[in-house]
Amino acid sequence: MTDYGHALEFGVFLPPGAADFGTTLRLAQAADVRGLELVSIQDHPYNAANLDTWTSLSVIAASTTKVRVFPNVANLPLRPPAVLARAAASLDIISGGRVELGLGAGSFWDAIAAMGGPHRTPPESVEALAEAIAVIRALWTPGRGVRLQGEHYSLNGARPGPFPAHDIGIWLGAYKKRMLQLTGRVADGWLPSSPYAPPAQLKAMNAIIDEAAHDAGRSPKDIRRIYNIGSEFTPQQLAELALRDGMSGFIAMIGTEDELRAFAEETAPAVREIVQKERGGKLPWDESTRPKAPAPEADAVYTASGRALGRQLVGVHNHLRDELTKVRSIVDQAAAGIIDVGQARDEINTMTMRQNNWTMGAYCESYCRLVTIHHTLEDTSLYPQLRQGDGRLGPVLDRLTEEHHVIHEVLERLDAALVATVAEPHRIAEVKESVDLLTDTLLSHLSYEEGELLEPMARIAYHH
Repeated sequence: MTDYGHALEFGVFLPPGAADFGTTLRLAQAADVRGLELVSIQDHPYNAANLDTWTSLSVIAASTTKVRVFPNVANLPLRPPAVLARAAASLDIISGGRVELGLGAGSFWDAIAAMGGPHRTPPESVEALAEAIAVIRALWTPGRGVRLQGEHYSLNGARPGPFPAHDIGIWLGAYKKRMLQLTGRVADGWLPSSPYAPPAQLKAMNAIIDEAAHDAGRSPKDIRRIYNIGSEFTPQQLAELALRDGMSGFIAMIGTEDELRAFAEETAPAVREIVQKERGGKLPWDESTRPKAPAPEADAVYTASGRALGRQLVGVHNHLRDELTKVRSIVDQAAAGIIDVGQARDEINTMTMRQNNWTMGAYCESYCRLVTIHHTLEDTSLYPQLRQGDGRLGPVLDRLTEEHHVIHEVLERLDAALVATVAEPHRIAEVKESVDLLTDTLLSHLSYEEGELLEPMARIAYHH
């Protein structure tokens, strides 16, 4: 049994046909309103019956407010990675941090060659994908001109930028051993499809990814597992895939609004409930009881300053996510005896999470402190103004405030575990349990807050 403990996410895999984009757009908007997290479109540029994927995703991002969009998966051989990096970053900025990047090594090589692309062997395609990921990440990282020399892709002094509004995940559509190993070494997520990776094969494929992650000094938990599925799966089967095979994202191949409604309003909540119960109440709250923000009005007006505020919120959240990874690394070092527990506590307390005061835009010195500073400013300034601007947000804001207090208690539990372990080193397991709880709790909260508040923040005037 392998449950990586990721918060569950649900989305749709929409048809790309040029003949009926109106239906595709309506389905994407319905996914947005009904509370799904992800909208994706396949990418086969050589298919003359399909619309261009990036153009379609741009229109969808502009016509929605909450869902994240991504190609499922981008055809790398026909999309130069340097240009792809700038395209993904641009759309992420424009959409307020709502883009992920599914990538594939390529297939249908004759069709690719007919479009003027390369005709690569399987080993060459994996090498090219690894080089492409390095190029993309280099152009998303602030610095001077980048020089990378590869067999397939190079950079010869290219300046990085623009920089995404959030840390875009690179999710690989991988099935064979070389691709699975590459996923474990460098990717943020694995994006298989059930027709090509049926449930019975997931355990063995996950094992290859996990071994490669360990060899690269990574935790298997660093890699999300997002599964493209058909309509044949029941909620119980999906819950088992989450608990047994670590699949924590489910992207349904949808063709009608009735199918989407059933997936969003029946399947997704049922899966969440089963998984939460089986995890033994791991989260200190019930995600299924969270209120939802009201659907935006058709004539809603969004301001540049409001969108900028949303990007600022996502930026602070991403800083917290990055530092959470550091917290986990510090605890792992303490458990391995590389540093002692006292050092671990000192390092964590000089990060950002220790008080209950989160300030927007201020990257403070301590992880526990930043979590709390940020929360305090939200509770005392941002939330009241959002409540005044749209009274319907009241239940969401109340719930977020309640979760702030719960997270503070989780942080106190972590600190208490560290203090106890200084005197009794064998209690390091309690510290790891506390960090796991903090990870699940904080990531769940950040995702909920972004999903419900980015849209109203873009339309309600906010005064610092």
